Amino acid sequence: MTGYALPTVREHQAAPPKTAYLIASGDLRESANAAGWPTQVELEHGVTGVLNDLGWQVIRANDVDPATGHGFISSQRMGLEVFKTIPSDAPLVVAEAVWQYSHHVLAGLRTHEGPILTVANFAGDWPGLVGLLGLNAGLTKMGKEYASIWSVDFTDDWFKNGIREWTETGAITHDASHVRPLPELPDTPEVALGRALGDQLLADKAIIGVFDEGCMGMYNAIFDDELLNRTGIYKERLSQSALYAEMLNVTDAEADADRDWLTDRGMTFRFGTDEATELTEAQVRWQLKMYIAALRIADDFGLDAVGIQYQQGLKDLVPASDLAEGMINSTERPPVLSRDGSRELFAGRAFPHFNEADEGVAVDALVTDRVWTAMGLVPDNTLHDVRWGEDYDGRFVWVYEISGSVPASHLGGWDKAEGWRQGPVFFPAGGSTINGVSKPGEVVLSRVYIADGVLQADIFRGTVVELPAEETQRRKDATNPEWPIAHVVLHDVTRDQFMARHKANHAQVVYAPDAETADKALVAKAAMLDRMGIRVHLIGRVDAL
Repeated sequence: MTGYALPTVREHQAAPPKTAYLIASGDLRESANAAGWPTQVELEHGVTGVLNDLGWQVIRANDVDPATGHGFISSQRMGLEVFKTIPSDAPLVVAEAVWQYSHHVLAGLRTHEGPILTVANFAGDWPGLVGLLGLNAGLTKMGKEYASIWSVDFTDDWFKNGIREWTETGAITHDASHVRPLPELPDTPEVALGRALGDQLLADKAIIGVFDEGCMGMYNAIFDDELLNRTGIYKERLSQSALYAEMLNVTDAEADADRDWLTDRGMTFRFGTDEATELTEAQVRWQLKMYIAALRIADDFGLDAVGIQYQQGLKDLVPASDLAEGMINSTERPPVLSRDGSRELFAGRAFPHFNEADEGVAVDALVTDRVWTAMGLVPDNTLHDVRWGEDYDGRFVWVYEISGSVPASHLGGWDKAEGWRQGPVFFPAGGSTINGVSKPGEVVLSRVYIADGVLQADIFRGTVVELPAEETQRRKDATNPEWPIAHVVLHDVTRDQFMARHKANHAQVVYAPDAETADKALVAKAAMLDRMGIRVHLIGRVDAL
């Protein structure tokens, strides 16, 4: 009988008592990891100090790499290797002070048997809370139990008490009193409209075009076909290489004509001459070629929405996708002709674009566009990063920012938009943002996500408020001054209620002309989502239901 050399399987390691292991998922871009490491050190010092005070020791699962100068897990392979050193039943802390690629650690987290705690700083300069929300949404999608907490300086009693609860129970209890299931809907014109739109989508179906999935490690932003198709939505999987190839076919004259259209309507660009650090005319020309190319490909495939990943790969070829994305999402935008010049593509309308190829945004943007259009409202909508926030004048005001996809109408028009260069740490090829301050007004916010193996949606109301110019500038300087900002006040949802509940680093935002109309549109949107088979939850105060 033939014998075989059997592979060695790692034996189970026993976790020491009162010992937590600590890891940090990082960026795939080494420039970002190196820049964010000092902030990560502060976070780990704060968390470790609280655990030490409780009589616990903390073991960092991997040392700082002398070659890179940081201790982030910076690839999926590295994550697998690090998890080999962690006892499978050990209490595990995932500490995040920066944006992180969730897929670096998801394989290890999926099979980890001990209690998991995700923890982040709550600061504007480095987006730990943004990375935390993305990671939490991924854990929720995979059905993995976890606890989560965050802090500004890791000294407040709420944070300390939460850590204590985790050491004693493996969980942290958060207030969820602001969440309720969608009630039985009233017999109103808005409900009838939402249901009819849902029936139409289920019968006629729609296609979302995805230029490469999995942007920036966002496992939570990939929706399985088996779930998505039940809503009437199907994917056209596209390659960013095809987008680049189509950009090469767009002429300089076409791109320059679109830039003239923008400047004629008042948009200004902060141009310089240094390609490495400043915005240049050549960078903007490439972005406008992307705008034209994306809409031509959308026409080729009969798409109902489109999402550009941009990051890995495309960022090494061309400037940022931001300007193109915001233009696509705007009702008022430069006309794009078919290749033969015979017709205008998607004339007179915004075409839903889901930034960073986030398929939760794709579903949301598609639904929002149809509901708002049917109600005769401006349908321009966008995702925002839930970037940060602080109290101002007795209320908590969130900083919502996103480097791309913001429609000019959200800022009050193209004359309120400025083109700033994207930061070279994340965007080596540069490119213009659509910088500005979102106008005050009533908004409907939402997120579509996966939990318990089904598509779900949280929908809520908010108000974009106006802050003094000096406070706006302080908040922009504390985050990313080159990005557009929205000052958002949620209706009866506290900071910590939102952080504990929200299942994404993104929130979808759309304006309504007044509070009454916003409430009616929310009801219609909820009815459409419900009709599509998506489980809907109302978050905070929703006066109409």
